[in-house]
Order: sequence, then structure tokens, then C-alpha cells
Amino acid sequence: MSNHVTSSPFIHGAANVTRTMQLVAYALLPAILGSLWLFGWGILINLILAISTALLAEAAVLAMRHRPVLITLQDGSAILTAMLLAISLPPLAPWWLIVIGTAFAIIFAKQLYGGLGFNPFNPAMAGYVLLLISFPQEMTSWAAPTILRSADLSLWQTLQYSLTSQLPVGITLDAISSATALDTLQVQLGMGHVLSEIRSSPIFGQLGGYGWEVINGLILLGGLWLLRQRVISWHVPVGMLGSLALMATLFHFVDPEYYAGPLFHLASGGAMLGAFFIATDPVSGATSLRGQLVFGIGVGLLTFIIRTWGSFPDGIAFAVLLMNMAAPTIDYYTQPQVYGHNRRS
Repeated sequence: MSNHVTSSPFIHGAANVTRTMQLVAYALLPAILGSLWLFGWGILINLILAISTALLAEAAVLAMRHRPVLITLQDGSAILTAMLLAISLPPLAPWWLIVIGTAFAIIFAKQLYGGLGFNPFNPAMAGYVLLLISFPQEMTSWAAPTILRSADLSLWQTLQYSLTSQLPVGITLDAISSATALDTLQVQLGMGHVLSEIRSSPIFGQLGGYGWEVINGLILLGGLWLLRQRVISWHVPVGMLGSLALMATLFHFVDPEYYAGPLFHLASGGAMLGAFFIATDPVSGATSLRGQLVFGIGVGLLTFIIRTWGSFPDGIAFAVLLMNMAAPTIDYYTQPQVYGHNRRS
């Protein structure tokens, strides 16, 4: 008779790291396909370059650390980081911009802290902020939505531009690119214009930036699917989007000609991506449910502050990284009470 004793846990859930990463990647597919339709082939090139760089960078660091390479790469975390960064970057980004940002995210923001589970900052947002601060011109060269472009690039022409920064004869950068709605709003308000004048520009849609409102809608669908699959909880998205909308509503009520309303903020930039895919990172965010709600509220408040009074038009990445620093303190003050112990003791 065998007396072999095993250690707990004795019941295992179906979820694991690889499966979770796969589900999040699947939830991003509608937004990726929408970006291909609205903004051209650039998003596909971003994804290929970012994923390739992420896998190579992670494999190199794992080999230097004498860690198992193939097993670790199979968890999908490097691929997901690359996907999140790739869809956050301009579709007309040069190849070296994508490589630098992805390599920094994997090597410096993830692996040098010990790998998955040890990184205090969201790797994708760390790479994004590095690029935004270091290369502001390249980070603001966004492809115009299909209806606003006077010229289209094929897949080969887009790849040529990414590699050489050369456009086909007869096509200028102005013909295929435009400013984002958030960037235009910030610049025009600084020049003394009011919202009713600014919103007449064709780059604005019914809710937010033309095309961006569609992408945010598709990301919202993916995020709701993640909630249904119980990959994430509602606390971070509700906290972030709720505080962002509340702040926008209050200031829009005070001065509707200077402060954009809540629907504009929710449908523009990376609001939905930040709420459902970035701020919900279980490693760099808060752990308790109450803590996640506080974390999300903080991200939303900081996003509104940066968008309204900061030097950068969006602010999602900075807000997430700042709240990453606050996550340990939030966890300390929102620990669930241990059964049988008095909180006062």
C-alpha cells in the first residue's frame, strides 16, 4: 500500500498563465482587425516587428540568466506585451521605434526585475513612455483614417516606409497622416479656440476622434468578453472609466466650451485599452478587489489631469505607471480582514 502524500493545493482551477494570455490576445483581435480596416497595414507590421523583437529579447535574457527558454516563451506573456505595445504605437512608426520600445519593455521593464510576476511596472507602458519622451515626433505621426486619406499605401509600400521612411513618388506624408483628436484638441485650446469651433474639424467623429471611436468600441467588446470569461474583474475598468467620466462631466458642466464631455474622453485615445487591457495587469496593479477599485479610480483621475493640463494629449501610460508605484501602498491599506481576527488588533 502506497502512503505517498502530496502537498496542497489538491484542487486546481482550469486557468493558467498561458491560457490567460491567449484569452487576452483573442480579445484584442477585433480591435486589430478594425485598425487594419481604418488605418491600413501599419498595425500588422507593428505586430510582426514587436512580437519578433519580444521573443528574441526574452530568449536572449533568459539564456544569459540560465533560465529555461522554450518553456518560458510558451507562457505567451512576451507576445501579449508586444501586442499591447504594437497597437498603442502609430501605424506609420519606423521599424527601429518598434524594436527599441519592445526591447526596452521586455529587457528593462520585465526581465531585469526577475521576469513575469516580479515586474513592478507595466512593461508595455514602460516601453511606450520611453518612446514618447525620447522620440515625440515619430510618436505623433499617426495614419489618417481611410475616409480622411487622399492616398493609400499597399502592404509593400507601408513596409518600405517603415524600413526606409521613403514614400512612393507623388505621395506626401500629409496625404496619409493626420493629428489625433486629443492632440488637436489640446493644441487648439492652447491657441484660444473653443470646443464648438474645434469639433467642426473632420478628424472628429460623433463621440471622439473619427475612427478612434470605432476602435474603442471594439476594445470595449473585447473587454466585456474578458469580464464574461472571468479573466479580469470589473473593479479596475469601472473605477478608471467611472472616475474619468465623472471628472469630465463636472468640468464640462462648469465650462462646456473648454472642457470636453465624458463621451469624448471615453471614446478617444487609449481609454478602453487602458481600462480593460493595461490597468488590469495583475502583476503591476493592486491585488485585492477594493485595491483594484482604488487603483482604477487613480488611473482615471490622473488620465484626466494629464489630458487636461499636461503636456501629453492622452496620459494613459503615465497614469498607469504612476499608479504602479502606488500599488504596494494601496494593497497595504486594502488588505481583506483575516477570518477570526479583529481589524483593530
